[in-house]
Amino acid sequence: MDLLEYQAKELFHQVGIPVLPSQPIAKLSELKHLHIPYPVVLKSQVHSGGRGRAGGIRFVQNTIDAVAAAQAIFSLPILKEYPEVILAEARYDAQEEFFLSIVLDYQLQRPVLMGSAKGGIDVETLLKHTQKVVLHQGFSPFYARRLATKMGLQGRLIHGVSIILEKMYQLFIEKDLDLVEINPLAVSSSGEFMALDGKITVNDMALSRHLDLLSFLKPRVDQPSSQTPQATIVTTPPQKPCWLPAREKGGNIGLIGNGFGLTLSSWDLMLEQKGEILGAFVIEEKSSSKSLIKQLGIAIEKMLTVPDIKVIFINIVTKHQTSELVAQALLDYCQPLVVTSGSEERLPRPTGSNSTRQRPITPSPMENPIEWVIRLPVDDLQPIEESFSGLSVNCFKEMMEAVKKTVALSSQASKRKS
Repeated sequence: MDLLEYQAKELFHQVGIPVLPSQPIAKLSELKHLHIPYPVVLKSQVHSGGRGRAGGIRFVQNTIDAVAAAQAIFSLPILKEYPEVILAEARYDAQEEFFLSIVLDYQLQRPVLMGSAKGGIDVETLLKHTQKVVLHQGFSPFYARRLATKMGLQGRLIHGVSIILEKMYQLFIEKDLDLVEINPLAVSSSGEFMALDGKITVNDMALSRHLDLLSFLKPRVDQPSSQTPQATIVTTPPQKPCWLPAREKGGNIGLIGNGFGLTLSSWDLMLEQKGEILGAFVIEEKSSSKSLIKQLGIAIEKMLTVPDIKVIFINIVTKHQTSELVAQALLDYCQPLVVTSGSEERLPRPTGSNSTRQRPITPSPMENPIEWVIRLPVDDLQPIEESFSGLSVNCFKEMMEAVKKTVALSSQASKRKS
């Protein structure tokens, strides 16, 4: 999960990294009640870089200028992303600008400290002067001072940069981050340090341990497409499932769960069993029965449009009555469609009832084989299992058994493909 600048700075403030007075702006009217004295800088809050060159950062002297500039920024897409929030921030006179970063190197399996005495927007110059220090053991001030020295810093700058790096590492460990970056870290003429911009990437697998970070997930209208989703977390408006994509492509398992904690726990167990996951839909945890079933239907519909999905694992923990509704909803998608005279009909359900709900024709399990695994922690699973008789649906009460079955089916599907 990539945080926006203003979100990263909230975490910076929590560990004592100095940041400027600022105020997130979601509506133009909020500029009339700005808590920061002018002049200020307005920054587009998008995940991509290059905001300054694209026109997403503007300096303003008063409220009239601020409203006009903010309106232009809200209407400006940067790499096809429109900002939902603008950050209004006090201006700062910097004498020097540095680049500092701590990144988890998956190849080395260790954190790496990175720094450059040439911070700022000139990426080529920054990279040319970047220095690295690998943490072979736990963090100590020695590593920070070593990096500052390799950057060519002297005197008080070494001490100041070392303190900032120590706080960055504290945040890196406490929040299970993949990346924490400050660019630029500005130094004033008086020697004061200030983080003018920040970037943080949270390890998706660790989100269940940091529920406070989930508050940073903002509603967006992006919808998953038939292509492999991008490696960013995309949320949708309330009462719609949230899509969590995998970082690596190549998986064939899709997850659906109610609540981030349950979904991410399922994801972790799947990885432990060497399962290859494509992504997950998260249903709102505190949904009513009606809302849960509606969101489940949306999640299944969209999951079926992803061509690489071969196994769908549904993990729903709810009361017994709702569990039966979940099973009934899944049954509606697992039965083959009978197409006659340009219209669609469903075969009778094993329970004897008929489905009257209409949906666009999507490949049935017979046309595009999908294996289903459903985990429902109910006391008596037998009636639900019987309702799925003759269909490619595997029902389990225990999560570990369901996870192992999902991974096994995924492996079989991969072998058939190869």
